[in-house]
Amino acid sequence: MATKDATTEETGRNSFVYVVAALAALNGLLFGFDTGVIAGAMLYIQNSFDLTALFGYPMSASFVEGLIVSGAMGGAIVGAAFGGRLADRLGRRRLILVGAVIFFVGSLVMAIAPNVEVLIFGRLINGVGIGFASVVGPLYISELAPPKIRGSLVSLNQLTITSGILIAYLVNYAFSGGGDWRWMLGLGMIPAVVLFVGMLFMPESPRWLYEQGRVDDARDVLSRTRTESRVAAELREIKETVKTESGTVGDLFKPWVRPMLVVGIGLAAFQQVTGINVVMYYAPVILESTGFQDTASILATVGIGVVNVVMTVVAVLLIDRTGRRPLLLTGLVGMTVMLGLLGLAFFLPGLSGIVGWLATIGLMLYVAFFAIGLGPVFWLLISEIYPTQIRGTAMGAATVVNWAANLLVSLTFLGLVDAVGQASTFWLFGACSLAALIFCYKLVPETKGRSLEEIEADLRENTLVGPDDHPDAVGSDD
Repeated sequence: MATKDATTEETGRNSFVYVVAALAALNGLLFGFDTGVIAGAMLYIQNSFDLTALFGYPMSASFVEGLIVSGAMGGAIVGAAFGGRLADRLGRRRLILVGAVIFFVGSLVMAIAPNVEVLIFGRLINGVGIGFASVVGPLYISELAPPKIRGSLVSLNQLTITSGILIAYLVNYAFSGGGDWRWMLGLGMIPAVVLFVGMLFMPESPRWLYEQGRVDDARDVLSRTRTESRVAAELREIKETVKTESGTVGDLFKPWVRPMLVVGIGLAAFQQVTGINVVMYYAPVILESTGFQDTASILATVGIGVVNVVMTVVAVLLIDRTGRRPLLLTGLVGMTVMLGLLGLAFFLPGLSGIVGWLATIGLMLYVAFFAIGLGPVFWLLISEIYPTQIRGTAMGAATVVNWAANLLVSLTFLGLVDAVGQASTFWLFGACSLAALIFCYKLVPETKGRSLEEIEADLRENTLVGPDDHPDAVGSDD
């Protein structure tokens, strides 16, 4: 009977954790929606604005188009640069509330933009919200989740990112008949309101509360997310690893932290230079170049979005069972192969009649492999591998690199295609994917089933650096 009561108690607390994680993961939905919606909107924005000038100065249309798409990335760099420190100072929950307001304002500005300059400004505002969300969403969830289910809960953030992208593609398709790009961009206000209202009723991270000396508040939050037998034990673990004063940027470069700083920054860069957001931002443009019409290219992009969501669900179900490394390495192998085949599809002569379908299938498989590996595992690992007192700052540093690489790729893609062709561009991404595979095999650790405090303890002892460290390690029974 006692065992049954304990199981019931744990199930109830896990249910609360799932509710909190799902709501916090709306950060990811806003992130994904803004990422995906511009892909379809760009097909129609060019009909409303002159893209050959900016602030009265002549510009190439491809450059202005690149600025519109990548404007959010510029804002995201700013948001990520400050988001980590703000998460450490203001708290995780408060920063999520601030981010929701920024998302709302940015979406409104884009929807009513009278010219291309204001549209780019709206994209920048939304980008700041994206930067905040990409830091604080995984951070908040990882600090509330029990070790046994932390991987799947943090990966909910990636699932909502992919769901947001799919919703954006569906919105694009729904409004494609009339080319109503203002509605496409403005609908981002709705999830921003839901996120803001919902987070008003959610708790703060117990680890952040403990850092602020609010031990009783931390205990109260843990009692809502852990069984009674685990609350005291976890408070002791937090006490051993949390200092009352906040960490500094200089702590990122301490010898025992540096290996994981390299891992986080490396994964951040590789996630982008392997080309994923080229597909997210430019899939309709890529498919249109193969002969698809506007509506058909958007519909094919919806198919890519469906694959993205389905395979992310697979990753969520597997990540706490198989571990982080197996999914990461499998995904990178598949991505490398698919990028090679995509380049071949655009290179071989005589395929013009079927290249659109080959490109669509190749893009779907490429996205599928990304969705089970590099997509969710990057965000999960950077929420796990850094010490508590600088976790927000360290995640911010990795996220800044991620968005800077995103900006670089999105700005240069169209020019790169013009310079070397689509085939060589995809082969370049394939070479980056192969380099990422080698990097991950050599340096990325396994963190499955271990509490954040256990991971930090191993990090301090310099044992969290090899691919085979603690392959079967299991966290506490909470």
